[in-house]
Amino acid sequence: MTPCLDTIQVKGDLISFRGRSHGQTYQVYYQSKTEQEQQYFTKLDKSIRLTISASVEKAETNRNFNGFNYQNYLKTQNIYRVVTIDSISQIRETGKWDIGRVRRLATLFCQTMFPDPMASYMTGLLFGHLGASFDEMRASYSKLGIMHLFSLSGMQVSFFIHLFRKNLLRLGIRRDWVTRMQLLLSFIYAGLSGFSVSVVRALLQKILTHLGVKSSDNFSLTLLILFVIMPKFLLTTGGALSVFFAFVISMLGGSFASLPSCQRKISTTLTLTGAILPVLLLSFYSFQPFSILLTGVLGGLFAAVLVPGLFLLFLLSLITGIVIKEFNYLFVYMEVLLRWLENLIPRPLILGRPSPVIFLGMLIMTGILIDSWRHRKIRYLLIVSLFLMSISTKFSLTESITIVDIGQGDSILLQDRLNQQTVLIDTGGKVDFIKRQKWQERQTTANAASTLIPYLKSRGISQLDSLVITHTDADHVGDLMVLLSEIKVKKIMVSEGSMTNPKFVARLSQTKSDIQVAQVGDRLKLFDSYLEVIYPLTQGDGKNNDSIVLYGTFFQTTFLFTGDLEAEGEAALLANYPTLKVDVLKAGHHGSKTSSSDAFIKKMRPKIGLISCGKNNRYQHPNQETLDVFEKYKVQVYRTDLQGAIKFEKKGKSWHIRTVK
Repeated sequence: MTPCLDTIQVKGDLISFRGRSHGQTYQVYYQSKTEQEQQYFTKLDKSIRLTISASVEKAETNRNFNGFNYQNYLKTQNIYRVVTIDSISQIRETGKWDIGRVRRLATLFCQTMFPDPMASYMTGLLFGHLGASFDEMRASYSKLGIMHLFSLSGMQVSFFIHLFRKNLLRLGIRRDWVTRMQLLLSFIYAGLSGFSVSVVRALLQKILTHLGVKSSDNFSLTLLILFVIMPKFLLTTGGALSVFFAFVISMLGGSFASLPSCQRKISTTLTLTGAILPVLLLSFYSFQPFSILLTGVLGGLFAAVLVPGLFLLFLLSLITGIVIKEFNYLFVYMEVLLRWLENLIPRPLILGRPSPVIFLGMLIMTGILIDSWRHRKIRYLLIVSLFLMSISTKFSLTESITIVDIGQGDSILLQDRLNQQTVLIDTGGKVDFIKRQKWQERQTTANAASTLIPYLKSRGISQLDSLVITHTDADHVGDLMVLLSEIKVKKIMVSEGSMTNPKFVARLSQTKSDIQVAQVGDRLKLFDSYLEVIYPLTQGDGKNNDSIVLYGTFFQTTFLFTGDLEAEGEAALLANYPTLKVDVLKAGHHGSKTSSSDAFIKKMRPKIGLISCGKNNRYQHPNQETLDVFEKYKVQVYRTDLQGAIKFEKKGKSWHIRTVK
């Protein structure tokens, strides 16, 4: 296995890179055994070959509706499989030089010589490499809708190509020779940027421009060449956005040429933002209106000051060894300002994921808009139509109940038609039992950030009417604050026993939501009826048998959501509701043998059992005893560990069940 040096990432004790073996490219993960091993890979700048013992498997597909499909993403990168290294038996230096090694040397040089955050901006804006130290600010840039400023494209290409041509022409070199030399420079810079689609596209367009190919012909020929050398480029969000930008500019660039500089810049920014809205909604489900203003202001700062300035500082340090660290204050103050703006500016507009029909309609309408741009009345009509189509993606046309696959934990969304009412039961969260040394610590992402929150956004949900926290276990409430940082919640319902947990109460005090202590008989209006609290009967301790149990009959189907209720709580529930029957049971405690007792299932007689648990979880949920009980009473079982997210959708007068897998 030969690692691609410029892809090495070290986060605590986790090392990842892309490696090649027998003509195939793999995504590789390795958990370093010692701090010395971690430091070796952190500073590695020589080509090596590894002899390893490892497991090879296909990458995970999406586990939630509208979720990220890692397997498809790797296919767009021509990556064959995922390799998890168990042990490394030999490391041999090969002495090989390639453009990836040069890029690795450049990024290590920046990280070694310059302080953070300056080093992150230097590697990001010059070489397209943003390390782990930038993760916190990455979230801020994303929320402000300006993460694209770090996508290497026309800004960097224009600067470097212009600098290159201007200086060579001043030296008296013939223009045709300069253009030929530009080909070599373009290849080198494409390699130094990791051969990203946006850079390759911008370089191709520059080369064709200097060869006399202009406007739409330039774009068309660039597109044709990209299909030949990078056939999967349109399957990535970055590739699609880059090409769409170029298309709009090639078609409408002349329309703004006669405008004053400032007005031209504003018109171009507004037009580009509107034109790429369909792709933004398909990929990110939201739009930050203030990103237009921020892009205009910061885009100029990045292009006119940061890129040239960082390049000159890099060059000065590389040639003379002189490092001017005082400029780091500029980046520190800029990040302080951006964090302030993040708190000041309203959250992005969450519009949801457009259906294939609406997405296609938006693309067609955008094309017609570009073609009819000179006709003012038609232009405004189409802009309003596009706006209305974008808004329509926010409102679901059908009622649904989704068991979200958040790994080992619970999170259930009940969404009424047109978002009239939205109720979420639990948020999920990680339970981390591993104590790590300082060098092993990783900056991890909350489960909700990659599972629950994207799903809510894809459904057009920016606000929840009610959030029910069944009890205080981390796998049910651990991601509460992460959820609240992205989605507003009007009311949080908790059990009386949960309020005896000081840490949980302290967390609730940080929210801006109304807190309601649940009592038996409390109801949440939903669908054609309501969800009713039927347990706990008395104040408990906020643990499993103190879980809030919710019951509801929706469109002639009865549902029971039991949190982590165990056999003791089930017995109390049966004693208080001896005639209770259900059609759909959300099994307690993730299918553990301590829940879903024989007596409980025999009495309830559910037709469908839902088990929310993590794939290959450490607890080995669901337990075989529980599965045997369900089989004994002919209960049809759906499991998130095997089938991913489970969704009930209202069609006609009944519910239809879909699973991701």
